[in-house]
Amino acid sequence: MPHTRTAPARLPNGDPMLLTRIRPPGPPAATFVRRERLLRRMDAAVSRPVTLVDGPAGAGKTLLVADWLARDGLPGPSGWLTLEEGDNQPGTFWAYVREALRGGVPGLPEEVGAPARAEHVEPSLLLRLAAWINARPQPLVLVLDEFEHIDNPRLTGQLHDLVRHTAGQLRLVLVGRREPLLPLHRYRAAGELAEIHAADLAFGPAETAELLERHGLRLDASTVDTVHRAVSGWAAGLRLLALAAKDSGEPEAYLGRIDAGQAALSDYLLAEVLRTQPAPTQDLLLRCSILGRVHPDLADALTGRRDGRRILEQLHQDNAFTEALSDGWYRLHPMFAGILRLHLRAAAPDRVDGLRVRAARWLADHGQYRAALDHAVEGGAWGSAAQLLVDQLALGELVAGRDATRLRALFSRMPPSEHAPAAELVRAAVQLGRDEADGALRVLERVEPRLAEQQTELRLAAAFVRAEAARLLGSAALAERAARCAHELARRAPAGPLERHPELLALVDAGLGSALLWHGRLDEARAALECAAQAPPSPGTARLRHDSLCRLAFIDHLRGRSGRAEHRVREADEEADRSSLPPDSRTEVRDLVLAATALERDEPADARRALLRMAARPAAERDPVVALGNAVLGAELELARGRPDAALRLLEESREDGGLADRPSDWSRERLAVTACAAHLAAGRPQAAVAALEGVPTRAPDSLVVVARARLAAGLDEAGALAQLRALRDDPAVGGATRTRALLLLAQADAEPGGPESARLLAQALAAAEPEGLLRPFRESAPWVRRQLHRQPRLARAHTWLPGDLRPSAPDPRPDGPPSGGRPPTRAPAEPPAEPPADLLTEALTERELDVLQHAARMLSTQEIADELYLSPNTVKTHLKSINRKLLTANRREAVRTAARLHLLDGP
Repeated sequence: MPHTRTAPARLPNGDPMLLTRIRPPGPPAATFVRRERLLRRMDAAVSRPVTLVDGPAGAGKTLLVADWLARDGLPGPSGWLTLEEGDNQPGTFWAYVREALRGGVPGLPEEVGAPARAEHVEPSLLLRLAAWINARPQPLVLVLDEFEHIDNPRLTGQLHDLVRHTAGQLRLVLVGRREPLLPLHRYRAAGELAEIHAADLAFGPAETAELLERHGLRLDASTVDTVHRAVSGWAAGLRLLALAAKDSGEPEAYLGRIDAGQAALSDYLLAEVLRTQPAPTQDLLLRCSILGRVHPDLADALTGRRDGRRILEQLHQDNAFTEALSDGWYRLHPMFAGILRLHLRAAAPDRVDGLRVRAARWLADHGQYRAALDHAVEGGAWGSAAQLLVDQLALGELVAGRDATRLRALFSRMPPSEHAPAAELVRAAVQLGRDEADGALRVLERVEPRLAEQQTELRLAAAFVRAEAARLLGSAALAERAARCAHELARRAPAGPLERHPELLALVDAGLGSALLWHGRLDEARAALECAAQAPPSPGTARLRHDSLCRLAFIDHLRGRSGRAEHRVREADEEADRSSLPPDSRTEVRDLVLAATALERDEPADARRALLRMAARPAAERDPVVALGNAVLGAELELARGRPDAALRLLEESREDGGLADRPSDWSRERLAVTACAAHLAAGRPQAAVAALEGVPTRAPDSLVVVARARLAAGLDEAGALAQLRALRDDPAVGGATRTRALLLLAQADAEPGGPESARLLAQALAAAEPEGLLRPFRESAPWVRRQLHRQPRLARAHTWLPGDLRPSAPDPRPDGPPSGGRPPTRAPAEPPAEPPADLLTEALTERELDVLQHAARMLSTQEIADELYLSPNTVKTHLKSINRKLLTANRREAVRTAARLHLLDGP
């Protein structure tokens, strides 16, 4: 059924400058010539996926397509977007396409997302957009006007992909001065392209006569023919000739003298049109030529008069290259505006900067912050531009936001002579964008004494700078002071700018959360990061929400909640996809969490890949939390490979070279010391493990488990260690990984190894670990676990999620053997062996030595044992020598026979 066009909904932000770009211009009622032959061509063309309307400036392309859209009978709803020079980056382009669709087509879901960076859009966003288009009951028409501004091959490739993936549901209409960088030859060959070119757009003799008549010129046929041949049907030339002839006093004589090429004719006639206008109109046109779009009140601000509305409406009615847009705005035809700017620069070059500053002031007063900023900078009014950023509470856009890179580059040009407080604070924000926290704090030292109590916006900007510097430095005290000040000032600040720029307080909260995390204050960090993660969606908060979710996931990991951590990372990934964050702008904390959870599941290869991804990014060294996490997880990966000394070397290198020495915190010292303790325990050095903890406060639950393990291994305060483990086991706030390790240690320390209490604790550990697949705690105690599960086959059969090398081969659970006709078992299941007679050993074998011995019994070579246990061959040889010494044997074969006799090989 044909679709009747309805007025598009107003955008949520109510930005009239944006509204003028996503609504087609209305044709002037008096002088516009409706071109039925081309409208019929458009009706037929839109049945194909792509329609191209191209021709030179002033060929009548835009008005033709706008008139066609205003008719009934379209195949479906439509969206319109007028493109500009700054739209040639993928993120910017697709953000505006999204707004065009939201403005003209109902039902675009928020889940499709919007790009957060000007230079990037994720393929997943375009796939979601294509899926939404394909699910619509009717085709969707999208008009992209002035497409000549788009020459980015990456962007046009994305547009081609959207056309391909929507299979005709999207009807794309491209309007421009030249052919676009799209595979038009493919479209033509497939019959998917309709084309209307300059020759088609040219006015015929009858259309020429009608246009002249609509301008009040009733001419004889020979004069009409002369005009038509002079301009070859060029619409803009006809309009210019009509306007010039009308004001000449002798139209037929004037038109009879026309004989020039199109380019020269356009320059001449545009100058003629300007010259024939009254002086106030000329003055308004020249002043407003610096603007892309003009409102009557803005024109009055530039002229100092109050006749802007009357003049612009008259120009529009006269078809004098002034288009009426929505909400009372107007646009000068680009060709006309270009000529006007040349005249302005030639006649009054010293007035241009002043006009831009005046325009910036009006635009700022009327909520057009971005346009105002550009005009202030172009006018060289750096102080005004900086003050605008501060007054609009938009300083965070220099650090986070779609235009952060462009804005930092823009204000990097600000002269050093600008010393006003606003300019200094903007300079500090630019430094923060380059991670120069010390430089930003030096700026604050100069500026803050000059700020008065009532200057809320300036003081809030200073608090923001301090908070962001605290994040980079990992200073909790600095971050807390800045956050308190920022939130107090925000309660007194104007509500409008804060609503438009939610990234300011989101950056403050995220910085506070990161700094508190660095100091191990996990509960307080969680509260601040939750606030940042719940900031209102916007391009400026997209990466902050993603980063905060990942840091919350890291806190979950530290609490031993691997499953919840992975869920948070998935949330963060969905947030990044919705905002089309490029991969290199996503937080390194994501890979940190993925590496940590992979290790807990005993997937060292996945953990290593995550750490390598993180290490490949230079930003990984800037964030102290990331630097510390990288060091600790790298050491834990070495421990998983059975290389404790390599883990210790890595920790020592990190202390010296990883950027941690100049940003110490109790928490960082705790993480490094506890990891070193675990490495010494893995190497069989319990005394060294205890020594590694001397003078280091330990508060985190997972740290307390390692401390208890070290004390038990060294025979120090065993009662206190067991009490600590029981407290962790019973604490509902402790996560599965920490509880599993506490239960395993309690089971191993039980007075009756293999007894009912030990079995019960092992069963609890398995139950705690199974939901999240936590294999690493059982790997850390693999020989003991194997022996216990061999004694408890029912428990082994109940936990088939454990890998085979941790479980004994399960006997047939049926009491009466296999069913009738089945093959009987060759032998009955053996009874679990008794505990080995420890008094026959000169010294008890360590867990690692038992592991090596069991692999040696499988007739594996030294290299094969090393590969399976992630050890070096030399380490395996050292363990074998120790085994021979303890068993009083001379070689490996004799050691295996002795171990079998002592029931040391009764595990799997």
